[in-house]
Amino acid sequence: PGPPMAAPPSPWLQRVASFSRSPSRFLSRASADVFLAELLRGLRDERAAESTQVLLLSLLQEYPTLLCPFSSAGEETCTALMAIYAQVPHKAVNFKCHLMLAITNVFICTSSATGEGEVKVAERVLDLLIQTVQDTNDHKDSITCRPLRALACDCLREMEACYPGLLSQKLEALYFLKQQETSTLHQAYALLYTVALKNAVHLLSRQKAIAEGDLKNLLSGNEGFVWKVMEKPLPPFPLSSTEQIPVLQTSAETRELKSVVSLLLEESYLLTAVSQSALLRELIQVVVMVQALSPALFKSQLLRLFGTMEISLLHSTLLMKGTFTDSLFTTEDENFLLKRLVGMAQHPLLSSAHKLFCMDCILHFPENRPISCNGEESLPVLVTPRLAASLLPTVFNDSGTMLRRLRLLSLVYLEADEDEVEKGVGYLFDHLMALWKIVDNYGTREVTATFFRAAYTFLYYFYPNEKFTSDLTKSLCELYSRQSQLAPNMINLIDRTQENLPESGWPIRLLQALQTQIVELPLSQMTTQSLCWHLKVLGRVAKESQVSQKTTVRFLLNLLASSGLCGSGDWRMGNAVLAVCRHLLRHPGLDQVFIELSDLLQFTMHHYEDMDIQDHARFYYTLLTNLSREKLSGVLDKGPEGGQAKVRSLSSLMAESEELSSCLTIHPTRGPVLHLLKHQLNGVASELQNSRSEHSGVEDYLKTYRDQFLSPGFSSDIVLKFHLTFAGEVEALYHKLFCICLHFELTDSNYEEVTDIDVPCLLKDRKPPVVSLTLTPRQPYPMVLRASAIFSTEDGLSWRTQLADVPVAFPDVFLPLPVPVSWSLEARGRLFDQLWRAMSSRESSQSAISLFCFQVGEKPLSDIVQSHFHRYLVSAQSSQEHYKVLLFLPPKFHILFDIKNAEDAARVNIATDSWNLLPYINSYLKSITDLDSVTVPSPEA
Repeated sequence: PGPPMAAPPSPWLQRVASFSRSPSRFLSRASADVFLAELLRGLRDERAAESTQVLLLSLLQEYPTLLCPFSSAGEETCTALMAIYAQVPHKAVNFKCHLMLAITNVFICTSSATGEGEVKVAERVLDLLIQTVQDTNDHKDSITCRPLRALACDCLREMEACYPGLLSQKLEALYFLKQQETSTLHQAYALLYTVALKNAVHLLSRQKAIAEGDLKNLLSGNEGFVWKVMEKPLPPFPLSSTEQIPVLQTSAETRELKSVVSLLLEESYLLTAVSQSALLRELIQVVVMVQALSPALFKSQLLRLFGTMEISLLHSTLLMKGTFTDSLFTTEDENFLLKRLVGMAQHPLLSSAHKLFCMDCILHFPENRPISCNGEESLPVLVTPRLAASLLPTVFNDSGTMLRRLRLLSLVYLEADEDEVEKGVGYLFDHLMALWKIVDNYGTREVTATFFRAAYTFLYYFYPNEKFTSDLTKSLCELYSRQSQLAPNMINLIDRTQENLPESGWPIRLLQALQTQIVELPLSQMTTQSLCWHLKVLGRVAKESQVSQKTTVRFLLNLLASSGLCGSGDWRMGNAVLAVCRHLLRHPGLDQVFIELSDLLQFTMHHYEDMDIQDHARFYYTLLTNLSREKLSGVLDKGPEGGQAKVRSLSSLMAESEELSSCLTIHPTRGPVLHLLKHQLNGVASELQNSRSEHSGVEDYLKTYRDQFLSPGFSSDIVLKFHLTFAGEVEALYHKLFCICLHFELTDSNYEEVTDIDVPCLLKDRKPPVVSLTLTPRQPYPMVLRASAIFSTEDGLSWRTQLADVPVAFPDVFLPLPVPVSWSLEARGRLFDQLWRAMSSRESSQSAISLFCFQVGEKPLSDIVQSHFHRYLVSAQSSQEHYKVLLFLPPKFHILFDIKNAEDAARVNIATDSWNLLPYINSYLKSITDLDSVTVPSPEA
């Protein structure tokens, strides 16, 4: 026998992948409540593989707010998941872990626990978690269930973090569990207790009046949950020194609290580094809030923390240092910690990221007596050139490390003595020149970027030093002469230096040097590629008001006259030349180059072999020779976002163009002007005529009926009629509207795009016109259309107004059965029966059978049927109160109602070929039956 065939892939795999790719698009095709019901059904399916069920739970873990948009949905989902959890066998630990995580996640993200029902669900969720963590040391369940207890601790900690103070009355029970646990889960219990302790103290510190025994009662509390924190959660604990930290105002004895904190610190070495860091952070906050506790409690941990290589513990140590300063750390401790950081910043066994973190810690070191408290990078007083000498950058460092070292050493030498400054800055400049040589030898892209970033860092700190900046200018010009493709890097360096160092004149000197170098180059040495970069640099030079532009204009004129550029008709090069001309037109020294620039533009528009370049040159020439400088600047100025020129700058050149500009603009209205009012059909409930028309001897009505749908577009449109009216009382300006264009936007993908509707006019004193809105459904679901309109008024102006959203209700999608006119009532009844049998036989997985019951009130059943279904009736036996209704929903769906009046209630048997329609059917039937009746939906799909 061959190998066993692999099981077919689960249909959920594709659906989950489709949902994860775009949840919003997926839910636009299937509503969230329908998809959520399918998920829960899949989780209850005992035949489903565990991997498939875990996959379904992942959606509830990642997208709880999308699948449960309302708190009621979250409450029902939590209840359903807990029912599933109770039925899962003990051995399925992995599945139970995912279930517990999903329950907690859905509850936290969707529930506010303000209503009675939500509080009951919250209590059940918390009881489940508490009962799980109470099995200390695996007394009840085996060791295989230990991951479930660890997850329960994490879930409780997450609940406490989201609702601080929720467990504040269970501190004694949590402490007892922590003390009892001797397995590796002791860490999870310790962290849970520490978070609950911190939040309980925080909650107590915000009370106005604190009694003598409140703190002691807090530690010995073993009561219920504090639900008030879910209605009004505590604000986050402030960590910044600029925020006011809540302090516990009490003179009560804190011996018990001190004992608890000391015990937690003594046991902290048993925890992992990350867990130790979290525990220390919580205990630091406790000591800050309770001023009766001395920071000296942490003294016994400092020796161990000073020697750590773990980033998380190092971060906690610095947090402790910034919080307690000299009340815990002496000057010797501070000096030792800085030396430790410097040593770790160059340790060969540490990763680059680790070393970068250490250098960042040095630049943000919390000193006992800080000079600056603005939070920016500053150098600690104890970091001297001698201490930092080992951190001098080298070309062998990676890019990030090299730049960070350069920044640190620049700060060191900026504050050093004169003798050390000259030597140290000289070394940094030599390092910069070493990078320059690598770039000059066509170094990699990363090295090139590092060199320019290093040059900017050097300039940022030492731009007043003329000697080094002059040498840097010469080196950059020499580099550009050999590698003109570095023009974008040069321009970016100049822009950033000007932006952050406006008082420095170095960018202007570099631009002047580059301009001189470019205009003096022989044309024979220029390639097309290098010329493109030269023009880009000259365009940047032309933006500077302090730089004379005469040499630039002469160079461009000589370039066009002496080279074959005009004859080539290269649009890209011509556009680059015109870009320089555009900047020159806005230059303050335009008068000095007026004649030369005029000659340049005139030569371009007569000799350049490209029509577009000629037109632009002619346009610039016209502006130059006809406009004043103010109008010229107004035309060429960029918009507020650096995009197109000002909207009305061109049309404002001449006074008579003002009216034309106004007419060409579409103005927004202040409020809604138009309104679409649904046209009520005056249909009369006609009696069914049992005609005997010929129907060509048809026997298989279902096949004949379905064959019609083979024709493309058969009966696939819905036409809704509306009165186009004014939206209340509008201004007299809008009493006569012309050329109205109605535009509709979809809010989901269940329908095809809607075409615009044109209405010739709308007059205040005339009957409102009727407009027909044609919709083509992909799925026959309710939706909302966003509507807007553009129209003209009597004065010739165009306006745009937003209309109220247009709802498309579920009954709007109903259409009469699309059968041939020759079919008799008997034929329609037979088609009803054949459709019902087809749907009942489950020939399609999408078919569904359901039941809806309601009590008939004062209004008889016949009136209800005739009021709502007279257009869709295929059979009516009024004497027996038995009716058959067949609804067609484009493009190809059906709803069948078999309505009977029983003794106790009216029964509506439902059949449909799309089970996704059941929620909408149920809502619709509820809405049309008597509001005082009791409805009993009983789905049997």
